[in-house]
Amino acid sequence: MMLRIFLLNPLTALLLALGMFFIICSNVHALELSGNVTAEYRYFFESPVRDNLEKHNLSVAFEPKLYHLFANSRDSISFIPFVRLDQNDPQRTHLDIRELKWQKVGGQWELRIGIDKVFWGVTETVHLVNIINQVDMVENPDEEDLLGQPMINLTLIQNWGNLNLFVLPAFRERTFPGRDGRPGSSVLISNDKAVYESDAKQWHTDFAVRWSKTIGPWDIGISDFYGTSREPRFDSSVFTLDSRGERELIPIYEITNQIGMDIQCTIGGWLLKLEAIHRSGQTDNFFASATGFEYTFENIALSGTDFGVFGEYLYDEREFKTMNRDIAAGVRLSFNDMQSTEVLAALIQDTKYSSRSYYLEASRRLGNSFKLAAEIRGVANVDDRDPLVEFKADQYVQISLGYYF
Repeated sequence: MMLRIFLLNPLTALLLALGMFFIICSNVHALELSGNVTAEYRYFFESPVRDNLEKHNLSVAFEPKLYHLFANSRDSISFIPFVRLDQNDPQRTHLDIRELKWQKVGGQWELRIGIDKVFWGVTETVHLVNIINQVDMVENPDEEDLLGQPMINLTLIQNWGNLNLFVLPAFRERTFPGRDGRPGSSVLISNDKAVYESDAKQWHTDFAVRWSKTIGPWDIGISDFYGTSREPRFDSSVFTLDSRGERELIPIYEITNQIGMDIQCTIGGWLLKLEAIHRSGQTDNFFASATGFEYTFENIALSGTDFGVFGEYLYDEREFKTMNRDIAAGVRLSFNDMQSTEVLAALIQDTKYSSRSYYLEASRRLGNSFKLAAEIRGVANVDDRDPLVEFKADQYVQISLGYYF
């Protein structure tokens, strides 16, 4: 099985060499090693949209972490590679560097240089403001797995708030399931013939800034990003033919400017949430938002279990987007037991069509070193005019068992 390596060369190779140099030159006994090895099984309930696709899929992932804190300083380095071997889809068999960074902490500032992951946002079902890292689409369609992003990140910690400044010297293309991959759309997407608006292509330098502050019960973040859009655009007239003569759409990456805001207010057991963005540069300018709440009933019947309910309204001016005028509702169970048992379930209903999507996630530790997780994702009652129709046949259940060290 071919190993597809999603790395940036020569930048990533240079950072990797520097990271390994620091590790080798450090006191070996000061290194901290942790990580996990996880086996995963997926079963798809429906017949596939393309011929010769399997209902069963096995894969295994390995994600170690090396961390070193330098003596007599607050400097540290960390290295987190990730590799997955997939039974059916060569595109999902890949190697990535999730993190390889040097971090220096000052009195009122922090500096990170290398490859890292950054997450912004407060809502449950979509993450509109989260734009620094590229989505690792072959890992999971929930868009919560991220590729490592080369960056220089300076954080200023002041009484008036925290200011995060980012220089992003290289771009990561989004990866899509291949011909043999599920879940995937009926239309194939090219992973190696992207089109860029910038002549610099993936070497265009992007910039981002985010101000955040806690004011009483309010956690507020305001951000601005300028650079290559992490979300590609597709045009039916821009395509290529693969080795079998089948049409593949080509991702189009344009220069965009995104202004974002995320707000969360904590009042007792209530969490009130808002994410909103305005993005320009991708053909038509557009606005999108997610507003909602979460309320937690703590220690139900003195059992130690917390029961949370949440609801969100999802709005996006782009008609081709899924979840552009949807209502989401869900529940969250945290048993707070020795095994850290948790359950999350959500239903997302389209208000324009009759379509709905759903997911359920559950996890539980087994002993001190193992974790068992289950996940169900799918769509139901899908209208043929809804973009969700592409995923109608890819409802699946996933079981994974991880060993943590």
